[in-house]
Amino acid sequence: MAKLRRQPIALTLAGSDSGGGAGIQADLKTFAALGVHGTSAITCLTAQNPAGVTAVHAAPPKFVRAQLEAVFAELPPRAAKTGMLFNAAIIRETVAFWKSAGGGIPLVVDPVMVATSGARLLQPAAVRALLRELLPLAAVVTPNLDEAEILVGRKLEHLDDLLAAAITIHQRFGCAALVKGGHLRSSREAVDVFFDGRTGLTLGAPRVRGVTTHGTGCTYSAAIAGYLALGLALGPAVELAKNHITQAIAQSVRIAKHTALNPFWDSAEDGPRRLPNAEGVRQDWANHFTSMKLGFVSAILPELSLDQVLAFARQHGFACVEAMCWPVGKAERKFAGVTHVDVIGLTRSRAVMILRTSDPIG
Repeated sequence: MAKLRRQPIALTLAGSDSGGGAGIQADLKTFAALGVHGTSAITCLTAQNPAGVTAVHAAPPKFVRAQLEAVFAELPPRAAKTGMLFNAAIIRETVAFWKSAGGGIPLVVDPVMVATSGARLLQPAAVRALLRELLPLAAVVTPNLDEAEILVGRKLEHLDDLLAAAITIHQRFGCAALVKGGHLRSSREAVDVFFDGRTGLTLGAPRVRGVTTHGTGCTYSAAIAGYLALGLALGPAVELAKNHITQAIAQSVRIAKHTALNPFWDSAEDGPRRLPNAEGVRQDWANHFTSMKLGFVSAILPELSLDQVLAFARQHGFACVEAMCWPVGKAERKFAGVTHVDVIGLTRSRAVMILRTSDPIG
């Protein structure tokens, strides 16, 4: 039997959306789109559709922990994210578990407080537990405009306010911040600002009119967690996640009389392929290594053969290569001066490659 392909694992800890557009459902679809195996711990059941949330039923905190224990026992994730946590008891149970078992696993916290429809998804008494207990454990927190205003305690009205908020959040809670400006009326673009204490990134994309934004926060944060599970560092993971959510919105699909995000945009039959040319990809790799001193690099690839991948790896002194190469026939294991090549996933129109060195390049 042929050697089975290995997939990295990611975890989502969030609420269930019966309409399928947000929450656990959106997270798992996003993980699948990125070639990551998704696991879950459900915090709440919601009666929900694109028009709104009609009821919420919270899981007992001990049952939330039981789900986490079951996942970690056999399917330890490489990265995780939180979404709707609803109450302080669930947050504290999550924090207690994470302190005991989650060490070293990057945690993306989407501080879900209010649904797009306006329904409250975090009890007021739980906000303090979120800020004081969960955020200090996070690798990054991903608030939208309204949530960021709660985190920093002031109004945010301009692009400069987003950067100031990201800096404040990092200083106050010790985690990186991705402040999303999609609701910023003073900006013509959907602009997000990332700050991790050393690096600041402004990520802009054209606004897309006429489609729903239900589930964008879930999909965005899940994409960050998915890319972290694939081995990226936080900055590159955020950049690729921004591209993923932008395309998921731009290539939305029609469901009944509503629209929905399309996390599988890069494998759609009639969707355009947003792939850079080979030379541009190689230059991006070189820039990552020389300017950021990373021990890996990941990129969306055009149709590069495995031989080309290996040649690049040898040229830059990689000790290990994990690659998804197109076409499938080129994705065999080779040892041409490289420790190993491991195919980690593939879609019809997209290939993602991760190159790792044994030590960061100096």
